[in-house]
Amino acid sequence: MYDFDKLIDREKTDNVKYDLRETYFGKSDVLPMWVADMDFETPGFIQEAIIKRAKHPIYGYSFRSETYFNSIISWIERRHKWKIDKEWILFSPGIVPALNMATMTFTKMGDEIIVQPPVYFPFFTAVTNHNRKLTENQLLYENGRYTIDFDDFEKKAKNARMFFLSNPHNPVGRLWTADELQKLGDICLKNDVIIIADEIHCDLVLPGHTYVPMASISPEISRNTVTCVAPSKTFNIAGMATSSVIVEDEELRKSFKETIEEIHIGSGNIFGNTASFAAYSHGDQWLDELLMYINRNFELLNEFLKNEIQQLELVKAEATYLAWIDFRNTGLSDEVIKEKLLEEAKLGLSPGHIFGCGGEGFQRMNLATPKSNVVKALERLKAVFGDSY
Repeated sequence: MYDFDKLIDREKTDNVKYDLRETYFGKSDVLPMWVADMDFETPGFIQEAIIKRAKHPIYGYSFRSETYFNSIISWIERRHKWKIDKEWILFSPGIVPALNMATMTFTKMGDEIIVQPPVYFPFFTAVTNHNRKLTENQLLYENGRYTIDFDDFEKKAKNARMFFLSNPHNPVGRLWTADELQKLGDICLKNDVIIIADEIHCDLVLPGHTYVPMASISPEISRNTVTCVAPSKTFNIAGMATSSVIVEDEELRKSFKETIEEIHIGSGNIFGNTASFAAYSHGDQWLDELLMYINRNFELLNEFLKNEIQQLELVKAEATYLAWIDFRNTGLSDEVIKEKLLEEAKLGLSPGHIFGCGGEGFQRMNLATPKSNVVKALERLKAVFGDSY
């Protein structure tokens, strides 16, 4: 049994979540539940592997060994029933760099790239920073559930060159079904649209739900898909800057590899390699327990809102540790909601509008934190937005 209730003081460790509160929120006394890393300690088996490697006194150039690749292949097949080959795996220091490299590699200036807002906001800049045209296929929100507007997607795919898919979706928490992915994949094939699948949250599937990799849908869709995964969200090692880009198609892979080599970021780092191998080799039980704990935090939040703050509604999550909360029934503007959260509740959340169209009136809350922090946050929300406020 792992202790996810343990409170760890993260201040003065040069971490973004706590040490930059003044920068992001203008005050240092907020409870930060925004950026997507966890307040749980990195698993001991990863810590031990890093310490063991650190004891060797030379930290020179390194490479990714056969065991490194085998651990990724085994994990993905074991956890997600998707069989990949070593040759398909390329390196990136992170998913956001991979999105940007995909834009640089597979599109040219002026090309259209489809995104599905409200979505992880670096999707937008991965398009616009390179003078490509951002095309939005906004998700539909009805009866408490998000779905895809396929008619709109098909229209926009006719002029697009590439599509950024978030699966599982950040921030709305949807796991796209095999049928939904098949429809998206078929439309992309029909219109020669390359799929870049950000699947970094793929391990964080809540009990009772199933993740389907886009590239597992069919051989044809697999050859048209570039999949981005990492152990960073799963095992709280984002600072290790180690991710994988999985590309079956030889031509797409060759082009992407050339971009990696052109900007010289393929070496990675010793401790990222070590952490990744340890995570994928020994992480099953830890992850299973983590998911149960996070699910209980979701249940706690959901019940509390229903009973104590009925103006707020939790969008049902199927994956991730990111709660997507609907504040629209308060009748307040985004600016007023933000002010109340910071000044009165002293909570640092992610405002929904930063995720693009459809995010207005929502807030994203990170539940990968000890239960005591969640309880504290709920009491603060109740004091400000409770039914009698």
